[in-house]
Amino acid sequence: MQALRRSGCLLAGLGIAAIAPAAPARALQVGIIQQFGRSELERLTLRAPAGETLTASFPQRAEPTPLQARKLELKVRWQRLRLPQIRERVVLGERATFESAERLARQWQQRGVETAITQPDRWQVWAKPQTYGSLLSRRWLLHGLRQQGYEAPSLQTRLIQRVPAVALLTGQGQKRLVGRSPDGGHANPVLVRIASSGDRIRVEPQGADCPARPYPGELKLQRDSYGSYTLVNAVPLAAYLRGVVPYEIGADAPQAALEAQAIIARTYALRNRRRFAADGYQLCADVHCQVYRGLARTNPRIDRAIAATERQVLTHGNELIDALYSATTGGVTAEFDDIWNGRNRPYLEPIVDATQPVWDLEQRPLADKQALRQFLARERGFNESGDSTFRWRRERSLEALADDLRAYLKASYRQGPDFEQLQALEVTERARSGRVLELVARTDAGPIVLTKTEIRSALKPPRSTLFYLEPLYASEAQQRLTGYAFVGGGFGHGVGLSQTGAQTLARQGWSAERILAFYYRQTELRRLGGSVALERRQSAATRQ
Repeated sequence: MQALRRSGCLLAGLGIAAIAPAAPARALQVGIIQQFGRSELERLTLRAPAGETLTASFPQRAEPTPLQARKLELKVRWQRLRLPQIRERVVLGERATFESAERLARQWQQRGVETAITQPDRWQVWAKPQTYGSLLSRRWLLHGLRQQGYEAPSLQTRLIQRVPAVALLTGQGQKRLVGRSPDGGHANPVLVRIASSGDRIRVEPQGADCPARPYPGELKLQRDSYGSYTLVNAVPLAAYLRGVVPYEIGADAPQAALEAQAIIARTYALRNRRRFAADGYQLCADVHCQVYRGLARTNPRIDRAIAATERQVLTHGNELIDALYSATTGGVTAEFDDIWNGRNRPYLEPIVDATQPVWDLEQRPLADKQALRQFLARERGFNESGDSTFRWRRERSLEALADDLRAYLKASYRQGPDFEQLQALEVTERARSGRVLELVARTDAGPIVLTKTEIRSALKPPRSTLFYLEPLYASEAQQRLTGYAFVGGGFGHGVGLSQTGAQTLARQGWSAERILAFYYRQTELRRLGGSVALERRQSAATRQ
């Protein structure tokens, strides 16, 4: 990786290239209500704007008769099966993030196992259900993997005695049963399409801590891979951005920061449309993708930012970049491989998040413990200085940390020693960006090794992996370890753009182009067109 470069050297070759004819507009497929029928949420009310009408059509029916009403309800009704059924899958592994799960899936594919990336709770890599559809094929696969020495894969089996069916009801008393999914619904058929004559549909979850929101475009109810359903919003890209930017950075951000956020949100959405391929849609609406809340919080300033950057995306080598971003970096960005497993992206190198020479990362890399302590002791001169998450200290007892670790091991189905006592934590490997790459939890039953982003999933205190441990003792005289203070900086993974830093740079007069060039080195701002690869080339994908 190259050394930190001064901001004055960042603008070469930055100009926006207008290339080829514009690519045709296609609606994004965003899962706005996931696992409907599996969670506590069991009823959705859909409303048309005043004076408008909803139309529900049924693609699977031989002679579809659309229903029209101002209000529709989707209601889960549990149905008992006459004969219990077995639902099972071969789980090849679990990961905390899609990026790590995708890396694992590629490794299994290289070994000859077809895979599907899913998210029943945490991200999982399954042996592809369509390929290993029979009981015999699944057991034969698992037996073969055991013979080759692979212990991580497991067979998860559930006895299904009842299934969620969904009824569609109108205000006039009409009712249709639109779905029942005892087999997990791997074909992902669309059960019902709902459109509004006013091009907006208000979605009101009932009995859940989730506010009503208006969504543009069309809604579709379809089966997922878990025996439940997803409500999918088919939404044009520009309308999608209107529901992302206000929640990701806020309407009060300076205009250049809003424009930068619009560009990377557009780039991220187009590059990541594969995330929910196993469930028949593209993106989710929460922090596992980008937060999308429909048109509940539209704002003229955000609309101007989206319009000003229309069709602009960030590219490297004629492909969309991995447009990762986080709230705060803690003063230094991370490489891709500092957080997830996979090849590093040349445009995501560690940089000090400052315009002044407050730290020389080349001469004083933060893999050194003392250098990291000195770096985290500095609070002035950074783009994020003064933010509440720029520097933090969070204490936790050994007992509470042990509870965190047990809960994580249970939730992640990860094999680990059945321990009674957590004795100590030790950082055993750290990246040049200061991120913890490996942390060992020493217990009375043996060590438990946590790596990279898994550390944040397993332990509650760290807001990022940019931290060091400070032992806490009962008293100076006793020197009996009682817990740890996690002393760190940043909030989130810290890869790519800092939303806090971008706002500071915008207030200093930086343009969106210059902000993006600062955080994503060796990239080019381009307009969408025929020569920009919307999806990664296969040759590139297999290298990751």
